[in-house]
Amino acid sequence: MNLTEDYWDNRYKKSDIGWDIGEISTPLKNYFDQLKNKETRILIPGGGNSYEAEYLHKNGFKNIYVVDVSKTALNNFNARVPNFPKQHLLHSNFFDLDFNFDLIIEQTFFCAINPKLRLDYTVKAHSLLHKNGKVAGLLFNIPLNTNEPPFGGSKNEYLTYFKPYFEIKTMEEAYNSIKPRAGKELFFIITKKEK
Repeated sequence: MNLTEDYWDNRYKKSDIGWDIGEISTPLKNYFDQLKNKETRILIPGGGNSYEAEYLHKNGFKNIYVVDVSKTALNNFNARVPNFPKQHLLHSNFFDLDFNFDLIIEQTFFCAINPKLRLDYTVKAHSLLHKNGKVAGLLFNIPLNTNEPPFGGSKNEYLTYFKPYFEIKTMEEAYNSIKPRAGKELFFIITKKEK
């Protein structure tokens, strides 16, 4: 399984993006609507078409960063949201980032990386967050593919990665998922532990 930059870019070029629902998901929209500090530094890894970044931007958030290995995905976003700061569209690998954020949004990135990298994701997210920083978003709570993304998982599995590095504020079945994902998603908020 070779999930390279070319692999992801070709999927965007061919519009082979079945995870893309064409709009912000309800659980994330509702979560964002509760955020008050428009200066919060927010990272959206594997952001793709990033309706989340568009929604936050249109609602006055100033420090949103989208990182993706697919240049096509970032170009698509830039064409759709031309007034989004171009320097906040990072053509890079999440694991290569080296600056800090207050909040990392999880929306189909964790299930797209090779499952062998899940602990690496946790360690990297911890290192990218300021003190009291959070990761929030959605995780699939069902078994999915084993040979290609999306890769599923379970609450018990995710807790084994996150608990050593994060306080689990919530990790429960999302009550407001879109219909095709109802009963299949966990909404979670975890806060960085100081090592």
